[in-house]
Amino acid sequence: MAESAISEGITRLVATPHSNSRFKFDLTKVRRLREELQSRLEGRLELATGCDFHLDPENLAAVHKDPSAFCINQRDYLLVEFNEFSIPRSMDQTLHRLHLAGLRPIITHPERNAILRSHPERLAGWVLQGCFVQVTGGAITGGFGKGPREDALAWIGRGLVHIVASDAHNLTSRPLVLRPAYAAVRDLFGEKTAEALFLLNPLAAFEGRPLPCVPEVPAEEPRRKKRFFFF
Repeated sequence: MAESAISEGITRLVATPHSNSRFKFDLTKVRRLREELQSRLEGRLELATGCDFHLDPENLAAVHKDPSAFCINQRDYLLVEFNEFSIPRSMDQTLHRLHLAGLRPIITHPERNAILRSHPERLAGWVLQGCFVQVTGGAITGGFGKGPREDALAWIGRGLVHIVASDAHNLTSRPLVLRPAYAAVRDLFGEKTAEALFLLNPLAAFEGRPLPCVPEVPAEEPRRKKRFFFF
């Protein structure tokens, strides 16, 4: 996968294994593996570590004890993943507490979460609260179906998306490919937007700097037109 990233023109890569009730995140082990792989790449790709952080009670207790351990490159951006079956209203307060702990939450792949797709106003509210949003490149090119593609593009158009990532898992069904998604965003929204989502903002998160490109977001989700079906 590292060689695939290099051939794609990627220069920096964050390994983000899951951190949830099924997969325990072991930073010491992850860092050791990172060092082993980095030494084999001979400077052709810069690797960092982090995790896809599930917002469960055990994880939240751990992150407040050692916040940077779970973050991208051990800085202050935290990739947060939501349950696809239930997102309690108390999540607003949970995200606020992460802010108070000095973390900058990045909501991962909301375009593939049925709850957030049905209630995009919640996503917009979290962005207004100070969170950031990351969508998957494969979703933009239709790899996860028509609905996720339409929502990802609509949210980019609204200024709700700050980063596009590969979310790669392997070399076949979930490869480390970003060029087609970059081209799609560039063609629809322009070169500056594509550069912000694929280059400038990801680099800032990697280095622990404020994101340079954060669009203003309207406070309310535009109302969808009602459709009527007659039988």
